[in-house]
Amino acid sequence: MSHTPGPRTRSGSFLGEVKDAVTPRATLLVLGVIALQLLFIASYVGALHDPRPKDVPFGVVAPGAAAGRTVDRLERLPGSPLDPHAVADEASARRQIMDREIDGALVLDPSGRTDTLLVASGGGTVLATTLEGVTGRVEKAEGRTVRVADVAPASPHDFDGLSSFYLVVGWCVGGYLCASILAISTGARPANPRRAAIRLIVMALVAIVGGLGGAVIIGPILGALPGGVLDLWGLGALITFAVGAATLALQGVFGIVGIGLAILLVVIAGNPSAGGAFPLPLLPPFWKAIGPALPPGAGTWAARSIAYFKGNDVTASLLVLWAWAVAGTVITMLAAALPRRGQQEPDLPPPPAG
Repeated sequence: MSHTPGPRTRSGSFLGEVKDAVTPRATLLVLGVIALQLLFIASYVGALHDPRPKDVPFGVVAPGAAAGRTVDRLERLPGSPLDPHAVADEASARRQIMDREIDGALVLDPSGRTDTLLVASGGGTVLATTLEGVTGRVEKAEGRTVRVADVAPASPHDFDGLSSFYLVVGWCVGGYLCASILAISTGARPANPRRAAIRLIVMALVAIVGGLGGAVIIGPILGALPGGVLDLWGLGALITFAVGAATLALQGVFGIVGIGLAILLVVIAGNPSAGGAFPLPLLPPFWKAIGPALPPGAGTWAARSIAYFKGNDVTASLLVLWAWAVAGTVITMLAAALPRRGQQEPDLPPPPAG
């Protein structure tokens, strides 16, 4: 006599659904999310929990042998917060600050007891304040006082000089989110070069619109940053496209995992090393080294240069952003052109005749 199997118990049904849902691929993706979460905590706390000045480029203006003595005294400070060198005169020191060759300068007054500290809060208010504290302690030990002159002051509506960093973060977010949406909606890997080219064209259009929107919001609408709208628009379009193209490239090579890798590069590695919350001289060596090579760091440097330093010293940052944009474009097209198993998107059928 045969027995018809009865309905699955509630617990058995639940366990079966769990087993069906928790596939090896899903398990790996969840583990990847946990890894990104922990890396996010480690990167932000590791980079920003204990900012200390280290080898900040610094000028000293003083007559004769006094310049050498002051440079020697600053070089011997515990922890080497400054990297001082003699500068011919105050005008040269101001020019070097505006050219972003140095971050500050001490101008000694041989006829009095009050010296002048030149800073540029537009490059980061925290750094300017740090230089004031370091030189103030040195001057006090010598029985002297110091007054501060801000060569490139931050806008009164740009708290702590952070607006340029947040602007760049917004552009970066737009880049990898747009590329991620394209992957989620139509498949991580484009089926052929034509579809890859379409994605890149969409990414370029989004970059143009997002770059303009960010420049208008940060400038004419909020008044948070000075600087030309056109210059910031061009920078924003380049940043957005560079991040988006890099994300598309990672998706083309690694599939959906490429989204996580883009977050790893841009958010976890790029943002804490960008010199936003704390300018580069205040970051630990590792973060200080990688920041200028990643889009958030290159973008933040260029945005501050445009806003406060007359567009000086942006060539290296723009080359970094162009390198990400070009490499992302080339890899995206190559990944779509190379044959592989398991195409995720079938080719479109030919149009009907007539």
